[in-house]
Amino acid sequence: MKESYATLSTAIQSLQQKGYTTDFNFVLKNDDQNLMQQWKNGELEVTKIFRFEGMSNPGDDAILYVIEGKNNVRGLLIDNYSGTEDQVPVALLRKLKITYDE
Repeated sequence: MKESYATLSTAIQSLQQKGYTTDFNFVLKNDDQNLMQQWKNGELEVTKIFRFEGMSNPGDDAILYVIEGKNNVRGLLIDNYSGTEDQVPVALLRKLKITYDE
């Protein structure tokens, strides 16, 4: 059965309980270069992607990336795809290995 969540907050809570505790959005907002530099391009793998659409506000549209990497790092990255918010920096996107598996 394919895993799905009704809301972004439910998905975050459930995945954090499963051990996905690194907050990549926090790393980016705080410009934590020490943490970001420990990974080379392609060393972080997006293992699942969840898309959420705001029912009443298109600004609530988001993509949740479930990420795994070396040293057992497991975390989440939220990207707003409505065009009204900042995008994920290219430097981080280069570090991500994204494969699509239905």
